[in-house]
Amino acid sequence: MTIDEEKYIAELRAKFKSYFPITDDSWSLIESIVRFQTLEEGELLLREGQIAKNFQFICKGALRAYVTDYEGNIYNKNIFLEGSFAGSKVSLLQKTPSEFTLEALEDSIIINLDYFKYRNFIDEHEDLKDFYIAYLEKNWIIDKEKREISLVMENATERYRKLLDKHPDIDDRIAQRHIAAHLGITPTQLSRIRKKLKKN
Repeated sequence: MTIDEEKYIAELRAKFKSYFPITDDSWSLIESIVRFQTLEEGELLLREGQIAKNFQFICKGALRAYVTDYEGNIYNKNIFLEGSFAGSKVSLLQKTPSEFTLEALEDSIIINLDYFKYRNFIDEHEDLKDFYIAYLEKNWIIDKEKREISLVMENATERYRKLLDKHPDIDDRIAQRHIAAHLGITPTQLSRIRKKLKKN
């Protein structure tokens, strides 16, 4: 898989700037900890029980975070597509084993960013600290709360429509069982919703 590093680094910088403006000096520090990695479909990026060291930016492809219960049942915690950050934030923050596994759902290209070097950077660069705060507030407070409320207040059809609005090609890329798990429904329920929407 060829990697257009310049393109993906530009996309990463745009992602940072979407949360908070970053100076050129600070961006040079971020570039110094960029490490590209390719993953094949089904390859694991982070295993449950492993302590995370990096957070990831998905340049191309898709990842899922899943948990396995004591009986071996698998539950999707989240699906991450290109342009998203992924990783086990709890594992990074607490230096504890991850409670979920990150798996590539497609052949993927990711950027690994060394989290602990980044934490050192934010001690000396206010813009990187402000980015980090803005990122946490958006993804782990605002969006998390919206998702939790959506699971309670919206029906599965509404949640599926919102997912399609955000990622119109997701049905062609991600297996039905993974989309269903992400929505908190069964594959059979998702199949019924798809048939109903096609009729309308």
